[in-house]
Amino acid sequence: QEQLVESGGGLVQAGGSLRLSCAASGRTFSDRPMGWFRQAPGKEREFVAAIGVSRSTTRYDDSVKGRFTISVDNTKNAVYLQMNSLKPEDTAAYYCAAGRPWGSITGPLSSARFPSWGRGTQVTVSS
Repeated sequence: QEQLVESGGGLVQAGGSLRLSCAASGRTFSDRPMGWFRQAPGKEREFVAAIGVSRSTTRYDDSVKGRFTISVDNTKNAVYLQMNSLKPEDTAAYYCAAGRPWGSITGPLSSARFPSWGRGTQVTVSS
């Protein structure tokens, strides 16, 4: 059974950095686009970043562009989200997600395009 487990969340001051990790198990994820989403209290889950199957194509929400970087280590079946220059509005639960095999990351990237999810890791940015 495939499983995604996030780690690396925590409390950080504004301007600081965190690196989130997502360990994938149960199957190889090298043939699947991977993504990060986040959900703040009282808000809907929103797209943050995605990386395509080739691992050479990435997409970011405008709110994190230039501050966050998504990467994948296929040899470790792991996905990372490096978050720099964090802001209080980045506070949310962050979720790792896997798309369908050989799926693309073009067009609107809703959570519906990612059928596999982790349980999330909390990121809190203090002002």
